Amino acid sequence: MRSKLLLTTSLLTVALVSAADRTPIIETATVDGLIHPVSSEFMRSAIAKADAEGAAVIIFTLHTPGGLLDSTRDIDNAIIGAKTPVVIFVGPAGNRAASAGFLITIAADVAAMAPGTHIGAAHPVTGTGEKVDEVMAKKMASDTAAYARTLANQRGRNVPLVEQAVTESRSYTEQEAISASPPLIDLIATDVPDLIKKLDGRKVRRFDGSTVTLNLSGADVHHVEMTLPQRILSAIAHPQIAYLLLTLGTLGLTIELWSPGAIVPGVVGGICLILAFFALQILPVSYAGVLLILLGFALLVIEVKVTSHGLLAVGGIASLLLGSMMLIDSPLPEMQIGLRLILAVTAALAGILLFLVRLGVRAQLQPAVTGESGMLHSLADALTSIEPGGVGRVRTRGEIWTATSSEPIHEGERVVVTDVKGLLLTVRRP
Repeated sequence: MRSKLLLTTSLLTVALVSAADRTPIIETATVDGLIHPVSSEFMRSAIAKADAEGAAVIIFTLHTPGGLLDSTRDIDNAIIGAKTPVVIFVGPAGNRAASAGFLITIAADVAAMAPGTHIGAAHPVTGTGEKVDEVMAKKMASDTAAYARTLANQRGRNVPLVEQAVTESRSYTEQEAISASPPLIDLIATDVPDLIKKLDGRKVRRFDGSTVTLNLSGADVHHVEMTLPQRILSAIAHPQIAYLLLTLGTLGLTIELWSPGAIVPGVVGGICLILAFFALQILPVSYAGVLLILLGFALLVIEVKVTSHGLLAVGGIASLLLGSMMLIDSPLPEMQIGLRLILAVTAALAGILLFLVRLGVRAQLQPAVTGESGMLHSLADALTSIEPGGVGRVRTRGEIWTATSSEPIHEGERVVVTDVKGLLLTVRRP
């Protein structure tokens, strides 16, 4: 029994020494862009990876104009429940963490900013960018403000300033954030290596009130990248990519309606539209812009059926252009669709659709080549003589028909079909 106790004690001592001597691991990741389900999944999976590896800390470099509140709450919940201390670093210089990014920064175990950055402007808006009534706006702001106060109070940050960022859309530079009493952030660092140096030996207070000391000397730094599916979906959520997918998807379905059975345009158009709807659900989209784009396509399609001397085509192009300019309803530059892209896409779509319209009109103007209409004005060879008002036989298009004529036709003579009544042709000399 004593030997077993000694053996167990020795193994425990070896394990503790091994854990103490193990090189600490620092996980780093970069979140650049809107906060949406894809970026939420990426941050949560990175935190789970850090927990599984027993990392000493995980550092997220964050620069975002904002995003969805639901995705923000999922990220904050992952930060709060993480075994690994989570550091949010707003940087590098010139970037910001606005709106949803502000709430994520406040929720972090350690909040840091680079010189020349700012945070704040967390007033909630609807996901479609539409105006809401005053009562609903107050409810949204009050709910978000209460959530922000809870995070700030638990993290020991400046609650009044956090609330003002939500209710009054206030923003704060790194100096304003660090000099507040109590401060909004914990550190100012020029970059991630500088941040790691300043974190080494620092005591961090976790969300549950416990404290941990970060020992980062000689740590191995591992950078976490998005998976390929995450990168693709994150790129799709960009306003300009969403705009291209919307227009290409609508164009593909339009071509499929013009030429049923083409299959490829319909399949590609359907996929593009589904991806566009995925992106548009997280962007502040104006329904008026979407309707104008759809109206533009409809007018260009109607141009094929209605003779308007180009008026419908002009109206369709104008509707496409105006709808594209109104599609994203946000004052943020990152959310806007560039005018050059809008003009280029509108011109290309107008050119393609007008070319297809021209082909359709030309096809309608061409004489029929099948059926009774196709028989008119076709040449035939008289197989028998035909007296005026009488009947005979002629060969046309490889078939023998009964024919009549108002003038005498001799056998072997070349004639022209002028009328078709059932199975009787009316012919004359050319």
